Amino acid sequence: MYALIKTGGKQYKVVAGEKIKVEQIAADVGQEITIDQVLAVGAGADLKVGTPLVAGATVVATVVAQGRHDKVRIFKMRRRKHYQKRQGHRQAYTELQISAVNA
Repeated sequence: MYALIKTGGKQYKVVAGEKIKVEQIAADVGQEITIDQVLAVGAGADLKVGTPLVAGATVVATVVAQGRHDKVRIFKMRRRKHYQKRQGHRQAYTELQISAVNA
């Protein structure tokens, strides 16, 4: 059984037992969280799509780690104008271990 969940402004397809990295969630490592924004639940050829959410569906996950992605380097330049700007960004993430998909 799989589910399409929405967290951090993005959508993820999750299956019980897998690990995913999502936008940072305010939770401690080892804490169990419940995601109730489930857009669709499927099992094989059977698919249940919500309008916009599936009523009563939840996804249970455990926080494995909090961290930051690799640095993305930003470089802006205007030719012949003596303008250069260097910047870097590291996006924070939360790694989740999906425990169960409840339909």
